[in-house]
Amino acid sequence: MFEDTRPAELDASGGSDPWSQFRVARPAERLSLLRALRDGTVPVMLNAPDGTAMTVTLWALEPDQGRMNLSVDADAPQLPALVDADEAVAVAYLESVKLQFDLQGFVLVHGTASCALQCRLPDEIYRFQRRSAYRVRTRESHGPQARFRHPSIPEMQIELRVLDVSIGGCALWLPPDVPPLQAGTLVADVHVELDADTRFTSTVGLQHVSAQGTLRGSPGGNGTPGVRVGCEWRGLPAASERVLQRWIDRTQRRRHLLALG
Repeated sequence: MFEDTRPAELDASGGSDPWSQFRVARPAERLSLLRALRDGTVPVMLNAPDGTAMTVTLWALEPDQGRMNLSVDADAPQLPALVDADEAVAVAYLESVKLQFDLQGFVLVHGTASCALQCRLPDEIYRFQRRSAYRVRTRESHGPQARFRHPSIPEMQIELRVLDVSIGGCALWLPPDVPPLQAGTLVADVHVELDADTRFTSTVGLQHVSAQGTLRGSPGGNGTPGVRVGCEWRGLPAASERVLQRWIDRTQRRRHLLALG
C-alpha cells in the first residue's frame, strides 16, 4: 500500500510567520484535536526528514507526562528508519479539516501482544480548513486520465478515466476488468493528465466506491460498466495546486462562454 502523504511546507519567510493564522494556539484545543484523532482511530501519516513515510494511529495520550503513544506495526520495514530519525511531520484529516504537526523523541515500546511508538506531545498544531470547490465534469473527447500502480498489486500499472475534478479531489471510473480498489486506501504517485498542457502528480485518498453501474456517453451508446471511485487530493504540492486551479478556472470560463453562445 502507498501511504506517504506529503506535509505542507511551513517554513516562515522573512520576519513573520505566514502560517500563524492556521496555528492552534491554546493547549486545551490542541489536546481536544488529538483526542478526536485517538477516538476516531484516524490514520496519521508520519513523514521523516529522510523521506521515510508510515501510517499509524494515535492510541493513547499522556498529557501529564507530555507524551503520546502511537499504534504501529512492529514488522513494518519503515519503522527502524523512523525511530532512528527521531522526528517526523504528522498529517491527519478530520472530515473537512487537515491537521499537521511535528513529532519528536521517538521511543519504541514492545508489549506482550502489541507495539507502540512513544513521542512527545506536539508543541504546535496547524489546522487547515478545506475550501468548497467548483467541480468540473470532464468530457469523453478530452480523455483525461489518472495513472498509478494498483495499491494491492504494485507491479500492475493502471490508467483510469477522470470523470470530474475539483481543487479538493476527483472521481475515477473503474471498469470491471481492473481489480477492485478499496475505500480508505491512500495511493501515492498518481499521475493526472487533464489535457496536453495540464499534468501533475499527487497522493490521493480513496474516499468511497459506488455500486456497480454504467458510464453513459461511452463509445457504443450502451454505457460502459464499472464503479465510480471518489478521491481526495492528499498533500497536493503548491505548484500542482496552481496548475489545477488554472485549469478549473479556464474550463469554467470556457463553458460559461459556450452557454452564453
